[in-house]
Amino acid sequence: MQAKEFKVKWGMLVDLDKCTGCGACTVACRAENNLPPEADAANKLRTNDWMNIYELSNEKPFPDHEVAYLPRPCMQCGRPSCSTVCPVVATLKDEEGGIVSQVYPRCIGCRYCMAACPYHARYFNWFDPIWPEGMEKVLTPYASARPRGVVEKCTFCHHRFMAAKEQARMNGEDPTELAEDAYIPACAEICPTGAIKFGDLKNPEHEVSKLAASKYAFRLLEKLGTDPQVYYYSKREWVRKLGDNYLKNAKGGEHV
Repeated sequence: MQAKEFKVKWGMLVDLDKCTGCGACTVACRAENNLPPEADAANKLRTNDWMNIYELSNEKPFPDHEVAYLPRPCMQCGRPSCSTVCPVVATLKDEEGGIVSQVYPRCIGCRYCMAACPYHARYFNWFDPIWPEGMEKVLTPYASARPRGVVEKCTFCHHRFMAAKEQARMNGEDPTELAEDAYIPACAEICPTGAIKFGDLKNPEHEVSKLAASKYAFRLLEKLGTDPQVYYYSKREWVRKLGDNYLKNAKGGEHV
């Protein structure tokens, strides 16, 4: 499938050498996008975090043991397998910027997109959202709350994108040429170590574009050809190898 080209290509880069696995991005994502509190957070069948954090290990004994933490949002793939299987066109990649949308009123809950996503970045609502008394008054007004029976996912805080474009119009500026700091998802804004960078991958002046071009940058499962718009960065070779399912016994050190 040919990747669709856009003038602007919103992208994210996570510096895994800076990420401490604190979970602030996950909390900010939940608050910003109206994910309800879990009835039982220990029950992984009920958890519904759009930004999951995985622990990576070099599997060496002490004192050479090292770990890294990898936050994983939706990859906003340039060639999204999820949108190609949706029978009701509930997920699309057709808006300037390349964010893969999820149209909740169209979703019929078939979960084909979940089966097609190689990153496990989509979630099905098995239960109605339960809000503690009074909490409904502090929900983000521009992000819809999803009912039971639909699939949801990270959208790079799309409502913030829309707000940034509206602000640009009010300022008499071109909404298609936003400043680097005009639109920032909640996870990138809250990160205490500055590990999450966000911007236009096609703009050479944006930090995310510069870092994505580094030899230390990589993407998850690049060999699948999904063309993710989320990059990772690490100067540790073992971390980069884990990003594409590197097998140490492969001939010639190949990715298989």
